[in-house]
Amino acid sequence: MSYKNGNRANVLNRWYSRNKEGLNRQAARTPFKGEPQYTFDELFISPFTHAFTADNEGRAGYTPIKRNLSPTGINILDDYLQALHRGHSDIADFCDRYNARTSDLDGLIFLLTGMTNQDFRNRWILKTADLLLRYTDMTVEEIARRSGAGTRTNLHFIYERDLNTSPHRPSPRFTQAR
Repeated sequence: MSYKNGNRANVLNRWYSRNKEGLNRQAARTPFKGEPQYTFDELFISPFTHAFTADNEGRAGYTPIKRNLSPTGINILDDYLQALHRGHSDIADFCDRYNARTSDLDGLIFLLTGMTNQDFRNRWILKTADLLLRYTDMTVEEIARRSGAGTRTNLHFIYERDLNTSPHRPSPRFTQAR
């Protein structure tokens, strides 16, 4: 098989490069017009069931956190949020349960939150991982599995891409919040 005029290079460039020009380029998503019905914080389900509290007299204890596991009343969306809460971030498996396409779920998330499903999932993984890193003594492998990133390597790449840090080095914006 011969590749004339650099066709092999074009094919390899299309599949493996991070080039934003040419055939590999994806169309820019138009911004959401209108007001999103839900914010991310309204939909997020905390991985914790209790919070540590102390009163003025120095007595400490744990109080239950009020969690709403069905914040929207939309069955498929609430099931999706609960799946993310359990650390199951595979969209295809979730959609197979409802005999739906992944694009259907992507559109639902986009219309209700104003963000893409990929952004929504990554933000969910990051927030869950940050909470677990900050308040537990779990290993990074356990946190990656529990947050939905899957592996330690995936969690590392998500942190590098979105926060320019690693899960081993806390981000300056999180160390200031402590």
